[in-house]
Amino acid sequence: MIDIKLLRKDPDFFKRATRDKGYSDSTVDEVIRLDKELRKLINNEDDLRSKRKSLSAQDRKQSIELKDTLKKVSEKRQLVQVEFNEKIILIPNPAFQDVPVGKDEKENKILRKWHAPRDFTFQPKNHLELGESLGILNFSAGAKVAGAQFYYLDNEGAFLELALVQFTLHTLKKHGFIASITPDLARSQYYLGTGYLPKGDEAQIYTIEEEDLGLIATAEITLAARHSDETFNEEDLPVKYAGVSHCFRKEAGAYGKYSKGLYRVHQFTKVEMFIYTAPEDSEKIHKEMLAIEEEIWQKLEIPYQVLEMCTGDLGSMAARKYDIEAWMPGRDSYGEVTSTSNCTDFQARNLKIKVKNIASGTQYLHLLNGTAIAVSRAIIAILENNQNEDGSINIPEVLVPYMGGITKIEVRDESKK
Repeated sequence: MIDIKLLRKDPDFFKRATRDKGYSDSTVDEVIRLDKELRKLINNEDDLRSKRKSLSAQDRKQSIELKDTLKKVSEKRQLVQVEFNEKIILIPNPAFQDVPVGKDEKENKILRKWHAPRDFTFQPKNHLELGESLGILNFSAGAKVAGAQFYYLDNEGAFLELALVQFTLHTLKKHGFIASITPDLARSQYYLGTGYLPKGDEAQIYTIEEEDLGLIATAEITLAARHSDETFNEEDLPVKYAGVSHCFRKEAGAYGKYSKGLYRVHQFTKVEMFIYTAPEDSEKIHKEMLAIEEEIWQKLEIPYQVLEMCTGDLGSMAARKYDIEAWMPGRDSYGEVTSTSNCTDFQARNLKIKVKNIASGTQYLHLLNGTAIAVSRAIIAILENNQNEDGSINIPEVLVPYMGGITKIEVRDESKK
């Protein structure tokens, strides 16, 4: 949620920032209107209470009349407050001034590339063909049990998922992160507070019928909610979490040929980095998070490119966002595997998370998130980049200790699949 005081001071800035992100600036006008109406009603309430208190005991009739008027004004104020709360969360967090202005992903800026894609001496297969032939990936069983875009990971596929989680957690521990396995469910105030909507065009959340709960789209939700309504001491920051969770996403919409296989699924495992920090340190820490993501993919020896998102591809919450896209031979292009965002105080304001600063007093702190590993997409990159002509897969050296010494996934005997 944006700071209403800043909106009052410079509405034109927020209109421009909202348009830059691809949203209609009419919401800004609506919030300004509601804010004025709300403040007028609050002042009216205060005046009526003050008048009632000043009346003598003999003015009983007038006191009753004021009480009735006060009740009506109070009810009106409550209705306007609800509408105001619903509208203000729709104004996106303005992008930083130096973020590239653009309409969509086509205008994202490539910052750098790491390693050239492998030059195959044979026609490479996609991960779906490889996974099914190796007996480690089964979408048919997943569809039967849970519907389209669900899957089973079997045999070495199961070990590969757990190896990726273990490797990532150990890497993050060296960088001072607290490992945490979070709940896969959260109350609505927390997924709404972090900006994940259960309805509308950007809906991702599966809600639980007759319960104030939703399946989380990312551990960002549960890690942010963990310290809601709390105030940190400045000397205790930054606080870093490495959250392991299942992630559930509706992924509604048409994605063409990239909708098949593991790239867009309804459930996957992810290790999420989440950091609480003082506002003055958030830009520096954001770059550190990106460096950790690059470290992980370099250790996996997968070619990738780093992009800075333009304003139109930032989403509502982020003031700046970087993506890493890994080379995926099956699609003959790069595909997103990580994203790291600086959400400044946008989520902290919703969740009432503050820091005591010696110089400036109590203020909202900054929250940052980043994908350490999204297992399903990491598996795509590993299978496709490390495949051999016979369909077997070489395990990245860094994962071998976590795979119980397995160095290669071999093609299985048809009778044993």
